[in-house]
Formats: sequence, structure tokens, C-alpha cells
Amino acid sequence: MRAGARIEAQPMDAAKTDLSPDASVPMEVLHVDDAIVVVVKPPGVVVHPAPGAETGTLVHGLLARGYFRAEEGDTRPGIVHRLDKGTSGVMVVARTPEAREALKKQFADHTIDREYVALCAGVAKTQTIRTLHGRDPRDRKRFTSRVRTGKVAITHVFCMESFGAASYVRATLETGRTHQIRMHLAESGTPVLADPVYGKRPKDPRVAAVADALGHQALHARLLGFVHPVTRERVRFEAAPPDDFEAALEALRRR
Repeated sequence: MRAGARIEAQPMDAAKTDLSPDASVPMEVLHVDDAIVVVVKPPGVVVHPAPGAETGTLVHGLLARGYFRAEEGDTRPGIVHRLDKGTSGVMVVARTPEAREALKKQFADHTIDREYVALCAGVAKTQTIRTLHGRDPRDRKRFTSRVRTGKVAITHVFCMESFGAASYVRATLETGRTHQIRMHLAESGTPVLADPVYGKRPKDPRVAAVADALGHQALHARLLGFVHPVTRERVRFEAAPPDDFEAALEALRRR
């Protein structure tokens, strides 16, 4: 466009989100009470409705199980944090407005315990990664530390096993930025295996075959700890990685 040009546009009607309950959405329920529900989200499930994922989300599955009702215009009822579509693991969802606000404050204050496990391409190092975090100016779907201004992101990485061309790591979050672990591991030269956004196809053909068989980023939220919004007691919930993650790990060990 040139300066001074007049542009006319006719906005399309806003897309309507269908929050019809869907009992077919898979999940494992670890805990439920009057204030919260703790679930294990499998890989491939989107947390809440968004462009391109209007149905079949975790929210639709939770509605079908009767854990809460959808309010008019609210497409994220009870959601206080998210996991990426390809990431599996433990999530807490609020069942009341009071619980939602209490949990949101804990996430904002970084008092939540979060531990992940991941399979990475390359030889990962045990280290603490502290960087800035912001949108990649060249790709709005990505985040990067290579920004002049941004929020601080801190990830503690511990390498549990090394397989030469791949590694098995544990990562704990001191902050919880979008794509934080995926971004930090990729920028450290050891991207999460099979990550479609931050990763590259491994050069080792056997590691590449493991990534192809997995089909989604090898990242799992293993542990979640927080203060219960009603009892005020500190609680922790854990879940082992899904079967496809474990199969990929065993394949790397055999390699």
C-alpha cells in the first residue's frame, strides 16, 4: 500500500464457537472436588476453542463430564493455564470463579511447581537458562530470546540420559512463558524431538525415525504442584509420559 491510499473492507461475521459437550475427548482425571479438577491431557488435544480448533477441545470434554457449565461468550471456562496441542501432561482446571482467580494469581506469581520431561535432538547440558522472551518478529507463531525488550524466562534443565544424538531431560520452570521450554532447548542447540515449530529433522537417521514415529513434540508435563484454592494446603499431582513417549525413549535407549 502507498501513503494516502484509501482502503475499504467489509468485516466478516465473527465465527461462532460451538461449546456443545463432547464426551469423546480423551483425558484422564486425577482428582476432582468442588473447586478444581486435575486431568492429564493427551497429545493432540487442544485445550480450549481457538481459530482452527473450534470443536473437540479439552473444554468440550470437561463440559461433557459435567465439571462446569459454559457461560455466554466464555470459550475458556475454568482454564487458568495451557499446554500446547502436541504436549501432554497434568493440568488443573477451576470449577468456580473463586478458584479460577486464586489459581491465576499463583501462576502470575510463579509459585506453581511445574516439572516436564522431554526428548531432545543432540547432547543436552545440565544448566539454568535465563533469557528474555518475546514474539519472533519474523514469525508471529514463534517466540525467541533474541529480542531487545521482553519478559524474563528461566528454565532449569537437567540431562538425565544421553544417547549420543539425542537426550532425555527434565526441565523445571521458574517462569511460565508461552513455548518457554521448546524455545530454550531449541536455542541451546537441542530442540525437542519432533517439534514442528522449533525443531529440525535430526541428521541421525535412527533418531529421525523415532521422531517420525512419535509424530508430535516429545514434551510431557510430569508434575504440577500448587496451593489448593479452598483448603490452602499444598498439593502435587504427577503423571507418567504417554505410551508413545515411552516407546520413543526405549527406542533411543536401544539405539
